[in-house]
Amino acid sequence: MLAEIRGRSQITIPSEIIKKLGISEGDKFDIVEKDGGIFLCPVVVYPKNKIIKIAKIIKNSESQLSAQESFDTVEDLFVDMGIKFDDI
Repeated sequence: MLAEIRGRSQITIPSEIIKKLGISEGDKFDIVEKDGGIFLCPVVVYPKNKIIKIAKIIKNSESQLSAQESFDTVEDLFVDMGIKFDDI
């Protein structure tokens, strides 16, 4: 498909591509020039306060994970739960 640069350096992306990729007005793209080509890479931009909330959730989950007991074998896990491995 051919596209043409218009005023203010704008290019219209053909509607077939827009529909196929599910792109809608307001979507953001990283524009990369490589080896003489131009590439549009869809990106999602999150506000900084949302990223901070996500980072806190990850940090809390990591500390909870490290506090959990781990077992060397499945048999040890069953013994801890009061299940006799040989009775299964």
